[in-house]
Amino acid sequence: MRAQERVADRYELTYPVGRGGMGEVWAGFDEKLDRPVAIKFLRKLAILDSERDGAVERFIREARVTARLDHPGVPSVHDVGHHGDDLYIVMQLVPGMVVADLIAERGHLSVPWAAAIGAQICSVLAAAHAASLVHRDLKPQNLMVTPAGSVKVLDFGVAALLGPDVPRLTATGHTLGTPTYMAPEQALNSAVGPRADLYALGCILFELLTGQPPYRANTALGLLHRHMNDPIPSVAEHRAGVADTLVDLVTRLLAKDPQHRPESAAAVYEVLAPLGAVAPELAVDLAMTVAEGQRVDPTMPYRYPFGPLPPRTPLTPTRVDVVRPRSASEPVAPPSLEELAAVEERAWDLAEEERFTQAAELLETALRPVRRGPDAKQPRILELRLNLANLYVLAGAYRRALPEFTRLAEDLAERPVPDQELIWHCRQQAAVCQAELGEASAALAELRTLLAEGQQVMPHDSPELLGLRQQVAMLTAGIGDVIDARRQIDELLRDVRRLHGPHSPAAGEIEVLLTRIEQLSRAAR
Repeated sequence: MRAQERVADRYELTYPVGRGGMGEVWAGFDEKLDRPVAIKFLRKLAILDSERDGAVERFIREARVTARLDHPGVPSVHDVGHHGDDLYIVMQLVPGMVVADLIAERGHLSVPWAAAIGAQICSVLAAAHAASLVHRDLKPQNLMVTPAGSVKVLDFGVAALLGPDVPRLTATGHTLGTPTYMAPEQALNSAVGPRADLYALGCILFELLTGQPPYRANTALGLLHRHMNDPIPSVAEHRAGVADTLVDLVTRLLAKDPQHRPESAAAVYEVLAPLGAVAPELAVDLAMTVAEGQRVDPTMPYRYPFGPLPPRTPLTPTRVDVVRPRSASEPVAPPSLEELAAVEERAWDLAEEERFTQAAELLETALRPVRRGPDAKQPRILELRLNLANLYVLAGAYRRALPEFTRLAEDLAERPVPDQELIWHCRQQAAVCQAELGEASAALAELRTLLAEGQQVMPHDSPELLGLRQQVAMLTAGIGDVIDARRQIDELLRDVRRLHGPHSPAAGEIEVLLTRIEQLSRAAR
């Protein structure tokens, strides 16, 4: 696989996300719907050519079952198929942090975090097991915590159906799963049921609480041997202060005999869920800041079951939100002008295909190292930044476009010979973005200021001023002053008829607006 490779004449690969024993995952773009996606490829895994068609059919059947899992902890499945010899599944691209990275960065996690993550996994497993679907490869690398605190369980695409009449997707001579988290019966290639997932959950909880998996060995065979034969380790032997209830639960999850494990994921959820609820003041201490200033906190859904709501007080005006923290992982070496030119050309090719979101992301990634550095105000960089802001508008991403236009106006004003026309344009576009984001009063105030300034330096009949007058009138109506808005539209219509003729398309457009304003005016009486 390589960047810009196309799959199914619809999905374009952008960058690799991860690679594992089962295959690799790429971030990509759905060209038809102009949205980011994740594309999971399942490698050939020594499947005989004579069995290939059957394997593809079974994989697609399994993906269909996965797609029917209606649970917020399972990424949406969009598409499935095969690309050459590789099977693939197209899914929702999930933002957030991989649980394996949380463990690597923090070591062992707090008890509420471990319990909250485990309970959310149980919620997913309960829904999956009810649909006769066993994951078979639960591990920290297949779990993500989103900025909203929800846990996503990934890689159901390699799960096996439980029904006896449905062949399982297996590869000759291979056992599906990861040895570090594999149940003894799975290691023996025995029948695998829902309690194999519970065993993997026990391994994950042990690692969340202690910072290390329950068993370690130098080889995969050594690990499988330990899972089958070694005594069950206790969390209490590796970490003090963990409640006996939780210590006992992990021990029961790690039982060698599936019948000795808890009866269901729902039963495990009942134990874990109360342990994942924490007071708000404690949650602040536990939350973790990751890339782009986002904070992850898996206990959040227990305080806000349907997601945090906006505050009751008005949101801080978006206009002041002009700086986003840089991630420590961002590259510091700026691209050359030649590289930027190639990216710009590619972005405009995408824009011509109306793939505005992908075009903006491509250009934003290239500009990230330079647009807040010492070269951010160089003419060529300013031009590219303006292109980026315009692409955001075309994509409907007004919240991202607004700070771009705001910064541009400020930086352009600091140049030795400011381009007043371009500054005026950026300020107008910023106000339009504010209006689209619901900040009508602030947008109207800025547009009225721009109109007054423009009337001092531009001809009264200039297209820029006529368009601005129309925007001001519509926003005036939008804040409820329909009488003044009607007066403004009347004056604008007279000027447009005088300039372009009473039957011109421009006059017809204003007449439609006037009719709408009159309807609003009658409704306001």
